Amino acid sequence: MAGTILSILMLAGIALTGGGIYAIVKQRDRKRGMLMIVAGLVMFANVAITAIPGPDLPVMENNR
Repeated sequence: MAGTILSILMLAGIALTGGGIYAIVKQRDRKRGMLMIVAGLVMFANVAITAIPGPDLPVMENNR
């Protein structure tokens, strides 16, 4: 299930980034275009944070 959600987030990030570029270039709407690009980059960052494995910390589990 997590893989499906990450895939949907990647597709949405691509769509937002592409739509932002389209809004800036074709429609001359810089404000909305930049907001769409930033939202797409945030989605890419969320996928990267979720997909990259972090270190296991068994030391913190034993301190309880």
